Amino acid sequence: MKEKVPGGIRLIIKQKEPFGSGYTPITCMDDNEVNAMMDFGILMLSKGESFSCSEEKERAYLLIRGEARLEWSDRKETVRRDSFLEEGPWCLHLPAGESVKITALADDTEISVTMTDNPGVFSPKFYSPQDCRIEEFGKGTAIGETSTRIVRTVFDFSNAPYANLVVGEVVNYPGKWSSYPPHHHPQPEIYFYKFYPEQGFGYSENGEDVYKARNNDTAVITGGKTHSQVAAPGYAMYYIWVIRNLENNPFDERIFIDEHKWLLAKDAKVWPEK
Repeated sequence: MKEKVPGGIRLIIKQKEPFGSGYTPITCMDDNEVNAMMDFGILMLSKGESFSCSEEKERAYLLIRGEARLEWSDRKETVRRDSFLEEGPWCLHLPAGESVKITALADDTEISVTMTDNPGVFSPKFYSPQDCRIEEFGKGTAIGETSTRIVRTVFDFSNAPYANLVVGEVVNYPGKWSSYPPHHHPQPEIYFYKFYPEQGFGYSENGEDVYKARNNDTAVITGGKTHSQVAAPGYAMYYIWVIRNLENNPFDERIFIDEHKWLLAKDAKVWPEK
């Protein structure tokens, strides 16, 4: 069950119950309230269950946890992920109309599904953890101890210029910030949260609004709104981030708020000075 936050506009979508078997949609492109220009949802499969799709949309299937066999074109791959904190993602990126069959080889196999319009033709691409760009953001700045985090970029404009999607993950350490200093970009974005342990929580900035984020919640960030996150002490926060490129304006940079840019300098003087 999904629940709207007070005020009606679903800037954060609260998942009140565990996901059921099969595909659960979370955002839809025809949403009249907040349209992130993407369909996003979670696919849950028990061992032996299968899911097939040939949607006329660009799609990205990212394994969050579990084990599955992916079949598309003339290829077949078996993927397994035991920890989304310690292990990188497996992701299958497909053009519109390409058929895929996913069969779970373990119970509680969980996969995020992102879809959007893209009339372009491109070849399917399978990404292993070794294919992803893994960086430690925040390191080397004056605020590094409070905002270091692991950023895993599966694909973006640099390695998939034909895509209308950008897909990645962040591992946010307990008590630390990510997406910081506050930044924005004109392209809409979706965050899907996981916490370890699962009763954990954090806070999600969405423009001038701040929401409490819990396990399996989803934030919808419309273009131009700032977005920073912080995890509560004692709880690791993981989130999938997906961005919808705009026509002739793909995502290629984070635009930091001018008043907070000084925090990026290595020699910035912050209180208390050591």
